[in-house]
Amino acid sequence: ERNSNRRVAGNIYKGKVVNVLPGMQAAFVDIGLERNAFLYVDDVIPTKGVHRSHEDELEDIGPVSIKDVLSEGQEILVQVTKEPIGTKGARVISYITIPGRYLVLMPTVTYIGISRRINDEHERERLKKLTNALKPNDMGLIVRTAAEGKSEKELAQDVAFLTRVWRRINEKAKRAKAPVLVY
Repeated sequence: ERNSNRRVAGNIYKGKVVNVLPGMQAAFVDIGLERNAFLYVDDVIPTKGVHRSHEDELEDIGPVSIKDVLSEGQEILVQVTKEPIGTKGARVISYITIPGRYLVLMPTVTYIGISRRINDEHERERLKKLTNALKPNDMGLIVRTAAEGKSEKELAQDVAFLTRVWRRINEKAKRAKAPVLVY
């Protein structure tokens, strides 16, 4: 990477909502880049009156309006999913994911997923049981293909590393004033 053209996809920012557009069901978030980032309603973790089930699916509450989940001036933690291009700002989501060597930590949902590339049903079941035992409370995990055949100890070390990273992100986000890069 060149210093003049750094990539931002995957970065986590504490941003500030600058515009809420009900007609587009989206919002623009200032994350400290040249242009504001775009956040679509389906990419926002609902906070008011919406409950997540264990399968990471929203309960049937009907369509959610962007005005119900975001307001101008609100500070929000977002992750860049698409680089800014031309006149368009970055695309962001509020469902944070932190990749590790064997697992991906999802601190905002409680879902457990297994890579589709792991075909052996016995191995999938073993990994699912291990992941259920290792999963931090109120967080989710995705088992990556690289975890196939790995021991409980190796997976536990990955979980410990990822939760430390999340703790540091949270601490930095609490102290910092938006807009700021936190990870």
